[in-house]
Amino acid sequence: MTTTRQPCAVAADLHGVAERMRALDAQLPAHDGVAIFNRVYLAVTEEITRRGAAGFFRDPSSAAVLAAGFAGRYLRAVEAAAAGERAPACWRPLFQQRRHPGVSPVQFALAGINAHVGHDLALAVVDTCASLACRPAALETDFERVGDVLAALEERIREDLMPGPDLLDVADPLTHLAGSWSLDRARDAAWAASRVLWGLRHTDGLYGEFAERLDEGVGLVGRFLLTPLG
Repeated sequence: MTTTRQPCAVAADLHGVAERMRALDAQLPAHDGVAIFNRVYLAVTEEITRRGAAGFFRDPSSAAVLAAGFAGRYLRAVEAAAAGERAPACWRPLFQQRRHPGVSPVQFALAGINAHVGHDLALAVVDTCASLACRPAALETDFERVGDVLAALEERIREDLMPGPDLLDVADPLTHLAGSWSLDRARDAAWAASRVLWGLRHTDGLYGEFAERLDEGVGLVGRFLLTPLG
């Protein structure tokens, strides 16, 4: 039987992670790579909250649990790095390169999305299913709708952070690098990974091994996205 949390509780969770993102934004230098990702992700979190209140999601409470847990994984990684602890492999390239002068703002933003969607989203689906006593299939519709909001994040990044067309051409390395990563493919992979992880959750050691390899693979993609071009 599915257990659904009260709407006021899940709304509070989303407001809470948004407040933590605002506090982080106030603390970080504007050109810090984490700050760049944090600003666009805060906008997405606020949009998910607005859409949830407007009835955009099939099950607003479950969608909010997923969104809050998803954001929480990013915030915990940031807190671990700030405390000098070892962050997940998917986030380490961004934390290590965050002040590199040869990395452009759009690279920082895409590296953050890669880490968050490629790794955190799959684990957030599993966490949500465990919390609500449901299977991933029960979340699929709202997973896709959260993904639609994430697509708006990618569009905003490309519009706001890419240099204008007068400054780039198809042969420019930044154009090539930014165009080589796909949010749609990352979302599809995250959904497939969440189903595999759910199926492995009771196996001895396999869940942890798969999650670790996923983390490392996403981190490797992040390193390529953060190749200094300046």
